[in-house]
Parts: sequence; C-alpha cells; structure tokens
Amino acid sequence: MEGSSRQRTVTCASWIRRPENAHLVVVGKARHGDQPSLLEIFSFDPKTAALSTSPLATHVIEEGDPVSLAVLPSGDDFVCSTTTGGCKWFELYGPEENIELKAKELVPLQGAGPQKCLAFSVDGSRFASGGVDGHLRIFEWPNLHVIIDEPKAHKSFQDMDFSLDSEFLATISSDGSARIWKTYDGVPLTSLTRNSDEKIELCRFSKDGTKPFLFCTVQKGNRAVTAVWDISTWNRIGHKRLLRKPASIMSISRDGKYLALGSKDGDVCVVEVKKMEICHWSKRLHLGSCIASLEFCPSERVVLTTSKEWGAMVTKLTVPADWKEWQIYLLLLGLFFASAVAFYIFFEKSDSFWGFPLGRDQPARPKIEAVLGDPQSEDQSMWGAFGPLDM
Repeated sequence: MEGSSRQRTVTCASWIRRPENAHLVVVGKARHGDQPSLLEIFSFDPKTAALSTSPLATHVIEEGDPVSLAVLPSGDDFVCSTTTGGCKWFELYGPEENIELKAKELVPLQGAGPQKCLAFSVDGSRFASGGVDGHLRIFEWPNLHVIIDEPKAHKSFQDMDFSLDSEFLATISSDGSARIWKTYDGVPLTSLTRNSDEKIELCRFSKDGTKPFLFCTVQKGNRAVTAVWDISTWNRIGHKRLLRKPASIMSISRDGKYLALGSKDGDVCVVEVKKMEICHWSKRLHLGSCIASLEFCPSERVVLTTSKEWGAMVTKLTVPADWKEWQIYLLLLGLFFASAVAFYIFFEKSDSFWGFPLGRDQPARPKIEAVLGDPQSEDQSMWGAFGPLDM
C-alpha cells in the first residue's frame, strides 16, 4: 500500500497488538481534494510479512488530518491527534473479520491545539501528550486524572518516551533540550546535559530490563551520533555513530534487543543493543523521503515505516531468528535423552575405557541390573517373604 498508488497521503501508522499474534495496523491518511481524511485498519500476515490489500475497517475524520497515533499496549484502545487540534479516543470491538471502531472525544484535550507527540506507558497506566505549543500533559489511564499539566514544558515538542517501569518520561524540545519527569507524582526531575553546540532530537528508553539506559540522537553541526545516558545517575556515558546522518525517527523493540533509526532521506538501520552494532540496513527504503513513522512489530522481527511519498511499508529484518518456546522445550528434552544415553554407555564401557586391571580377590563389576534392580526378582523375593498364600 504505497502512497504513489493511493490518492491520500499517509501521515502516520502504528501496530495494534492482538491475541494469538493476529496483529493489526492502523494507518492515518490525509484528505485529498473533496475526499476526507481517514483512519484505516489493516490485518498483518506474519508468513508473508505483508498487510492486507484492503482495510478491515475505516473511520472518516471530519475535521483536520491525522498527525500522530498512540496505541494502548493491550491493543484495545488508541488515540489519534489531528491538525485542527484535540484528540480522538478509539476503542476496538469484535473479531478481526468484523472489527469495529468506536470513536469518542478525549475531553481533557478538547481545544488543546495540535499534539505533536502522544505516548502510553509500558504498563498502560499513563498517557502523555506533548503539544506543538510546548504544553505537557500526563494523565492516569483510563480515568484521565491529571498528573502533570505544564504549559511551558518546552518551546515545542519533538519526541517523548516512557521508561520500562513507567516511572519516568523523557521529553525532547524542538530547541534541542531534554527533560526527565517523574510520572507518579508529576515532578520534573532533571534536564539532560549537553554542550552548547549540541541538539538532542530523539529519545528511547532501554526495554530489556537489565540495562537502565536512555538512548538519544544528538546532532552537532553535520555530525550525528547516538548517545547513551545512565538513568540511575542521568550521566552521559558514551556515544556512537550509527546512522551517520540526521535521524527523523527512533524506535526500540518491545523486548529491548534492537534499536532502529530512520533517516530524513529514507534509510533505516537496526542496531543490536547488546553490541551497539548495526545488524540490518534498508537503504533507500523510502527513497528521498523523510521517514515519519517507525515501529517494531509486537511479536515478529518486522518494522512498520511510513513516509508521505511512499506510504506505509512493512519490512522483514535480516536478523537471527528468535528461539520459539517449543524449540526450547525440544532442546531440553534432547539434552535429557542424550544424558541418559551417555550414562548408559559410560557404565557399560567404563572398565575398558579406564583400563584398570581387576585384582585377584576383586569381584567383577556388577551388571547394570544389579544397580538399577531387576523388577522380576524383586517381585519374587517380595512374595517369597510371606510364603505361600492360603487361598
């Protein structure tokens, strides 16, 4: 579903997690002429790594074009912001073949103006929005109790991300500054340090549960690097040149193993976090067009990308396949049988293997039945102890 073959321009897209890995994709499309803007839901086939050719459900947006999307981790709800301001809250109903969208107003954001960034916390208990006007709001979800309402958080929002434990929110300003917020009590915690000639542009927290890091893209003149902050001290601990060009979007896989960067001219690189080395390149994926959306599939090594010129694309990554659960159990079962066979062979061949001569008065090695026991002889001795039974 490329933009050149469709009249409407794709503005945003996101995965919707569903049971049994039957994931969906929501795509936002801008209006074209007298045709209204749309939200469309597509199914995903993991075997072919492709989206369905026609949408399963469609919702017409009456005012404005979709700008950004945030999907609840459970996949039951998502929020969409528009160019005219405010946000719509959508709930999904029904099975995949007959799925329906129910739209309702997100009352706290009515008349709030265009929202550049939307994000749900990993546990789904928090929802944050960052406006073009620099206004930050953090709510409890789904009761929408206000935790933070800061009109002057930034000059204008560029990016945001929640930490794995949902305790922190990192926000990036269009002027290159970055702030950290505590999401449970609404307190601004700190600002990330940077040099006067550096601009922090994108951010993602580590998600593997072992490395408490914050990854940020930093632009220094024409030099682009990916820097790392330790979130236990909020000190910058290093950087590395990965994409080697300005990045427009950043994403991290749900298990935290891979970090992805999209460029402003259509390239995508995927980095193995453990080694901080590039393991996949998709050069000219969206040739000459800025990548607007980049997101890992919830269960497959696949990324979803969008651009205004080329629309939405699904790309399978050339990375080592993950172990499936049944493969792990099969391996453990194989190791158990291999150990049993090795024990039997070692027991049978131990004398000849070690080559120890038997002494004159040393009895020969007992047979394995003497060690494991002979069930038939045990039965006979057991009944013999009682003597003949008088029936």
